[in-house]
Amino acid sequence: MTAAPRPEGLVRLVRAAGIRDERVIEAVRTTPRAEFVPADQVERAYDDVPLPIGHGQVTTQPSLSARMIEGLRLEGREHVLEVGTGLGFQTALLARLCADVVTIEWWPDLSRQARRNLARLGVTNVEPCVGDGSGGVPERAPYDAVIVSAAHPEVPAPLAGQLRPGGRLVQPIGPGGREDVVLFERTAAGLERRRILIPACFVRLRGRYGFRH
Repeated sequence: MTAAPRPEGLVRLVRAAGIRDERVIEAVRTTPRAEFVPADQVERAYDDVPLPIGHGQVTTQPSLSARMIEGLRLEGREHVLEVGTGLGFQTALLARLCADVVTIEWWPDLSRQARRNLARLGVTNVEPCVGDGSGGVPERAPYDAVIVSAAHPEVPAPLAGQLRPGGRLVQPIGPGGREDVVLFERTAAGLERRRILIPACFVRLRGRYGFRH
């Protein structure tokens, strides 16, 4: 059996995808993705591909997570909301780059596994929640940055409202399966679109302010 590429191989792939923020690259280097994928996917953990995690969900491709996080321009002091915990790999990247992360996941079993994965690696600055991520986590707002790992044609109003003035939000904008990942900034006038980071394919955002299932 051919050995899976190690983390440095994934770092090369992330660099090749155009990621330039050295703090983000170092987070990818020092966060073992093999600890955040199902057991039957470990051999592919350091490939730059999405991996199935159950419920019709997949992990975000590592270079795509890196591009989205890079767009937030985190400096280390931020209070961040993540919508879509999955199994916690992107959460762990964020935790290395900001002060603390509130992360919310629709599926309770995925959230429980993410909690275990993070605890096993000693990540302590993450608050995992279960629920409707389209409504955010208002009791922990305001946030300096918000990252949404599911697609919807528009930013849900609660997420925009929970973002601190001057804060940045990254979300795939589209119907699910074909969208643009867009960077927004909260200004005095409201949430303003800044630029498209990358085209991508994401699962749909579930919930009251997302797609009703």
